Amino acid sequence: MPRKSTATEPIVERIEDVDVSSEMQGSFLEYAYSVIYSRALPDARDGLKPVQRRILFQMSEMGLRPDRGHVKSARVVGDVMGKLHPHGDSAIYDALVRLAQPFALRLPLVDGHGNFGSLDDGPAAARYTEARLAPAALAMTESLDEDVVDFIPNYDGQFQQPAVLPAAYPNLLVNGAAGIAVGMATNMAPHNLIEVVAGAIHLLENPDATTEDLMEFIPGPDFPTGGIVMGLDGVKDAYSTGRGAFKVRAKSSIESLGPRKTGIVVTELPYQVGPERVIEKLKDAVNAKKLQGISDVADLTDRTHGLRLVITVKTGFDPAAVLEQLYRVTPLEDSFSINNVALVGGQPRTLGLKELLRVYLDHRIEVVTRRSKYRLAQRQARLHLVDGLLIAILDIDEVIQVIRTSDDSETARTRLQQVFDLSELQAEYILELRLRRLTKFSRIELEAERDKLRAEIAALEELLGSDVLLRGQVAKELDAVAESLGTPRRTLLLNAAPPKTRSAKAPVELQIADAPTTLFLSASGRAVRVDREGGAELIAPKRRSKHDAILTTLETTTRSEIGAVTNLGRLVRFSPVDLPSVPPASIQLGAGVRLTDYLGFADKKERVIALLRFDEDTPIALGTHDGIVKRIVPSAMPVRPELEIIALKPKDVVVGAAPAPDDTELVFVSSDAQLLHFSAASVRPQGAPAGGMAGMKLSAKAEVIFFGVVSPDEPTEVVTISGSDTVLAGTDTGRAKVSDFTEFPGKGRATGGVRAQSLLKGEDRLTLAWAGPSPRAIGTDGAVRTLPEGGARRDASGTPLEAVVGFVGTTIGTAAHLVEE
Repeated sequence: MPRKSTATEPIVERIEDVDVSSEMQGSFLEYAYSVIYSRALPDARDGLKPVQRRILFQMSEMGLRPDRGHVKSARVVGDVMGKLHPHGDSAIYDALVRLAQPFALRLPLVDGHGNFGSLDDGPAAARYTEARLAPAALAMTESLDEDVVDFIPNYDGQFQQPAVLPAAYPNLLVNGAAGIAVGMATNMAPHNLIEVVAGAIHLLENPDATTEDLMEFIPGPDFPTGGIVMGLDGVKDAYSTGRGAFKVRAKSSIESLGPRKTGIVVTELPYQVGPERVIEKLKDAVNAKKLQGISDVADLTDRTHGLRLVITVKTGFDPAAVLEQLYRVTPLEDSFSINNVALVGGQPRTLGLKELLRVYLDHRIEVVTRRSKYRLAQRQARLHLVDGLLIAILDIDEVIQVIRTSDDSETARTRLQQVFDLSELQAEYILELRLRRLTKFSRIELEAERDKLRAEIAALEELLGSDVLLRGQVAKELDAVAESLGTPRRTLLLNAAPPKTRSAKAPVELQIADAPTTLFLSASGRAVRVDREGGAELIAPKRRSKHDAILTTLETTTRSEIGAVTNLGRLVRFSPVDLPSVPPASIQLGAGVRLTDYLGFADKKERVIALLRFDEDTPIALGTHDGIVKRIVPSAMPVRPELEIIALKPKDVVVGAAPAPDDTELVFVSSDAQLLHFSAASVRPQGAPAGGMAGMKLSAKAEVIFFGVVSPDEPTEVVTISGSDTVLAGTDTGRAKVSDFTEFPGKGRATGGVRAQSLLKGEDRLTLAWAGPSPRAIGTDGAVRTLPEGGARRDASGTPLEAVVGFVGTTIGTAAHLVEE
């Protein structure tokens, strides 16, 4: 600008003409250079950007080791900004926060204390958080005082900072990197430390190894948040050329969330995807009608159980189909693009897996070499002084005489060098020697130190003289780091790529089809659904399994409404659409769900004893503990979610229920070993509020232990098991008997029946009874029990059992399909 003139000085103007395009070009290039080399791109040797390197170095200089207390993050930021990084404190704190986030780095370098943020929320201010170095950071900064790397001046030349850190492990591959420069960007995936070290050692020992060879040790990325990598073709491209892309899916499972509720539980999300972002996208898709079948979503994440995102699926929708749609319209499936751009020799380069490992190994070999040379020089210097001390101690009297007769220290040093043939350093060191070092023990210690130093010098010279030993030392140190800092793999790798997603306009069938199905209720209360599209035949499993005794079989459809009859006389309506489904060729009732849990019974004593269809006019018969019988037509029942279908007296419960046409027989078995059967036609159907009628006349203290319905046209067997009330339950196996149903003559309703088994001395009751085809006994532990051969007399005493029987039911299918061991 023009200068102000004085009275004696004329006005002088200085105007320079500058080409705008040249000025802009030069300024832009300087800016681009600064961004590329001083801000955005990591160094391929230690995997750090300048601000990250300065933070770790300054924290090391401050003594913030893992075994010491945390300090305020603001103090770290202030020291870094004042001494090494003359930029805004927010940029330094953001870099410090990322170094401490376990969801951002596979191996965090800073141990943070306080709120360091999440994937959805930012961290607290620097004045509220505290930090110190993590154990992994010590491996990055070790041996900095041993001349292992070059130091350069800071921004004003007052302090020195390392140009690169020693990096005891390949940090760039382990923690990855992301940054946007001018005209270029980098995005590198994190990996597992143990796998990366194994690959580095293999390349160290086999310099000609190919990328395919290295992928046997490093199969793919390992994200800190887990997830599932779908397809490895993109990973192979990235490892070969430095660029590639692949899909990452959330880890999820389909679980029962409560009574008649099924949901999708997400426990791991793709890298850099937060639960709030997923919830937001999910709600947008539901509101836009791009997604169906979702009734609720809740984020139950906590510090104890980790990530837990619960998505509730509507009844009647296939959870697996809904999950596939979630992958399509929400970030539960995300794409990750690898662009391995890093600085090599001050130049940005795109590197494949082998090149990345090679650059790091060359750096590490140089570090070990420089450290070994430094240690060799230090030990040689110390040995030189120790040799001088030993000479002085051997002739200590003469040494003292030389010193006492000298006029000054300079003269004494010169005379010591001449008399004892010492160097200037040795003579100076002897002059500073303290009298307490002149003992016998000091001489022994010096000789031991001399021998140790000579051995260490020889080892270091051997190491520096052999390339094989030098590489072996690098491999040994890498192994030690992997052993101390390594953790198991978190990300699952699947070689199969995800199926191509449908068009947004293409119809997707999410609801479960209303197909024919068969419901099985086991004697232990488990229910399972067997879909039979195309008329598939039911085949019993070839191996015995737990909970495979059938209590009730019901033919229905998947989306129909059926009823569950309970022992408390209630009827609960529900749809079997969300019951577990098993293939017809391998029916396993152990895979079913407890129907009491599925229906959400509040009373723990309530259990399901039968299933029925509402579209049938066949009456269902119920028998109670007190000998009451009732028949009721399902189609005539009121349409309510829950209702009482029999009015029970106090303490009375329903012991059995089954469809009972007029041509069937109703069977009661009492605890005093009496069996009564009579025609179902003798019991007229009643309405839901009715309390039934007398079915079996019981003696004093007797009770009904079994009620069922049998068909005269079907081979039927009667199983009875005797025991005693005076024996602790579950300790006495009892005696069992299997008789043909034809052995028992029929009697009229409301009579006492005929003897079903003779009770021996010590037995006072029947503990279990059952009537039906193909009996099967199950223990209280769910294991199959062996029953005696059939054909016994109705009043026989039975055969001792080898183990306790808890339930009796029927097998799956006909006698030709009996389960074999």
